[in-house]
Amino acid sequence: HPSEQGHQVTSEGQVNCGCIYSNNPSFLSCHRLQESLLSSSSGYSNYRGVLNWCVVMLVLSNARLFLENLLKYGILVDPIQVVALFVKDPYNMPAVCLVIVSNVFVLVAFYTERRLSVVSFISNNIIVSITHCKHFIMSLSSVGGAVALGVYTILFLKLYSYKDVNKWCREMCYAKARSLSRSISCPSVSWSEGRGVGSQVTYPGNLTCRDLYYFVFAPTLCYELNFPRSPKIRKSFLLRRLCEMVSSWMVPIIQSSMKPLEDMDLSRMVEHLLRLAVPNHLLWLIFFYTFFHSAMNFVAELLQFGDREFYRDWWNSETVPYFWQNWNIPVHKWCLRHFYKPMLKRGVSKWAGQSAVFLASAFFHEYLVSVPLKMLRPWAFLGMMAQLPLAWFVACFLRGNYGNAAVWISLIIGQPFAVLMYVHDYYVLQHREESAGVGPD
Repeated sequence: HPSEQGHQVTSEGQVNCGCIYSNNPSFLSCHRLQESLLSSSSGYSNYRGVLNWCVVMLVLSNARLFLENLLKYGILVDPIQVVALFVKDPYNMPAVCLVIVSNVFVLVAFYTERRLSVVSFISNNIIVSITHCKHFIMSLSSVGGAVALGVYTILFLKLYSYKDVNKWCREMCYAKARSLSRSISCPSVSWSEGRGVGSQVTYPGNLTCRDLYYFVFAPTLCYELNFPRSPKIRKSFLLRRLCEMVSSWMVPIIQSSMKPLEDMDLSRMVEHLLRLAVPNHLLWLIFFYTFFHSAMNFVAELLQFGDREFYRDWWNSETVPYFWQNWNIPVHKWCLRHFYKPMLKRGVSKWAGQSAVFLASAFFHEYLVSVPLKMLRPWAFLGMMAQLPLAWFVACFLRGNYGNAAVWISLIIGQPFAVLMYVHDYYVLQHREESAGVGPD
């Protein structure tokens, strides 16, 4: 009988066991319907610890190779050789001079817009003149030419956006003036909608040297009159980004692997390229993190630039177009705003507009590589063109994780192959020139 065993019977006839489980039956059950965390159906997404584990394993796996090369070859990085990559003559620095001279184009663009705000005259010579600098860049060293050409290409895109936005503002002012039959004044008004404390600038109040140079140094290619601003500069944030940029600097030594491909058979050639693809891909990832995260956030923090979306989750790309639209947001925004949408307004179809944007991107990839190296090779252009059939194949036959795996394979094998082909051709070209220059007297 329950009363004889020390149990109590309630008025409802239930037995009270006299323990913690008596008033809470849920303690009697410790199982429920749920999936394992690593199952795709679990919905779990916090893999921060796994990412840290990958970083630790990557560092440890490369530590042995680093120590082995250090003990076998010593320190191979010569500061004089690093400087020589940028300038041929330590007392003659044409790349630095070209970067300084770029201020002339900025000031001419500023003067032109000031004149256009008062007198209606059209002049695009400033944009065209920047493209002529490639003739001077051809006489520079490869690295110095690449830096100078990169600066002028970025400046070209920025000034083109600056011209377009001011043109749109003039058209809006003229349209409003005609509708009201009077001139439009543009005073500054106070604003504080998440952009910090300041005044909202309207056209033509934005036509100042300070405003233009802020845009020139800001980590964006698209101009607007009022950029979002962060409330203050975080010194600890700047220090972390600076440490990341310093720690990511490394000089790869691949000279021992640059045996001419023409001296190899097909199997040896494939093995040679695959062996260098993974290290080259790691260098690309280091470049991405150093430039798009550390460097651009560093500059944005210094300028209190509020829009820090320099990239999106391209590593989750399940299609090729998604990768190209999300790995470089500043360029994607520029193409969408100043190239793709204006073409649609002129009646061009979406397919033709997308193809034109892709061809322009392929041209700039080839332009930024071939000109500094002083050799015309189609590898970058062909690599971009190969993305078209790859995008069609992935969209038609692969979905989900399979599509993401295909995108990663194209990044690990495709892009590094193009880079390695340029390095190989450049090495072979330099090697042959040195061999031709050394001969019997």
